[in-house]
Amino acid sequence: MFRRSVKHVDDIVLECLRENGLETPLLQARLLNSWESVAGELVARYTEEKFIRNQTLYVKISSPALRSDLSMKLSELTEKLNKEVGSHLIAEIRIY
Repeated sequence: MFRRSVKHVDDIVLECLRENGLETPLLQARLLNSWESVAGELVARYTEEKFIRNQTLYVKISSPALRSDLSMKLSELTEKLNKEVGSHLIAEIRIY
């Protein structure tokens, strides 16, 4: 009799993504897509662009008042976004 190595499909897919270097880009896309739900509809309406570079999320906000208000909540937003993705993907958020 021999033993079979049984793995869950989730583990196999995650392993394949890691081997091919696709895990981080996938998590980054999830984080960018979750910006609206985490930051709120009002903030999303004034968000012009967003991208991740070197564990920093850069967000362009068109409203100066909203930009000022968000600068007070950056650590809270960072924590919520990382929690939404399930990984420590970004270390900070910079709003411009």
